[in-house]
Amino acid sequence: MRQTILIGVLTLAWLPLFALAGPVNVNTADAETISAELKGIGLAKARAIVEYRKKYGPFKSIDDLTLVSGIGERTIEQNRADILLGDSADE
Repeated sequence: MRQTILIGVLTLAWLPLFALAGPVNVNTADAETISAELKGIGLAKARAIVEYRKKYGPFKSIDDLTLVSGIGERTIEQNRADILLGDSADE
């Protein structure tokens, strides 16, 4: 019984470290936020997204992210539901 409680407490303590990705606006978020919220996007790729955005302006479609070096269609599909472009979650 004691071990079960201990395992439960430890599981709850570690749970935030394994939280699922969440919605992120790639037109306004910083690189740290993008890398934390999108699967398969490390800090280097997130920085590339921010640099591309600064150079060319905001992304008009989610698929425009494939114009960023290192971001492929597979990464986009893994994260499509969590990528936002504006104020609305419908994007």
